[in-house]
Amino acid sequence: MGGSAIKTHLAIEVSNLSVRYPDGRLALNDISFLVEVGDSVAVLGANGAGKSTLLLALVGVLPAEGEIRFGEIVLSDKTLRDVRRKVQLVFQDPNDQLFMPLVRDDVAFGPLNFGVPKDQVPQLVDKSLEAVGLSGFGDRAPHNLSLGERKRAAIASVLACEPEVILLDEPSAGLDAPGRRQLFNLLRDFKATKLIATHDLVLAEELCSKAIVLKAGKLITSGPISSLLSNEMLLSDCGLK
Repeated sequence: MGGSAIKTHLAIEVSNLSVRYPDGRLALNDISFLVEVGDSVAVLGANGAGKSTLLLALVGVLPAEGEIRFGEIVLSDKTLRDVRRKVQLVFQDPNDQLFMPLVRDDVAFGPLNFGVPKDQVPQLVDKSLEAVGLSGFGDRAPHNLSLGERKRAAIASVLACEPEVILLDEPSAGLDAPGRRQLFNLLRDFKATKLIATHDLVLAEELCSKAIVLKAGKLITSGPISSLLSNEMLLSDCGLK
């Protein structure tokens, strides 16, 4: 499975995106960027920079001003279901994504919700679990898995929807060195358009060719990952190391 499950890709185009807190303060301030089809782009920034807010806005969880476009689809109330069928978010905490009694139920939830015929779902579940190295884990309870296994199960639940864009929020957070390496190898195989929010610069360098840098809700700069990571002054100023 891996990248082979992704049939097509979509570009991400964000124009003048702002997100406000309930008190009116800006969480994201007039952000614009383009992620080209099939690209893997890191969203870099310290805690509180707006990385998670950006991902949540992209899938319509948070109300936003400006325009968000996936290919020819502009995010709106009318297109929200179609966007969420094509664009899947992997949360930082897998416990926010895994809520069913068994792993296979979690992985099956998305396809069933999007209308995949029931007789096709078991095979889709098995392929998704195999893709993340969890074959045979379908009948386990999520709370009995290690953190790394739960993160991979959460990714399987996203892959089962066969998305064209995958958004990942701090995927390596909390993992030990072997768990991080396993995750890197897993994500490298996925050929969908990817936007990865992280302050893990090793992950960004290994998995992404480009990056955008956020600081206090503003987009500071964007460009090739190699040039951004060699700019020590930039990294220091944005709380990255």
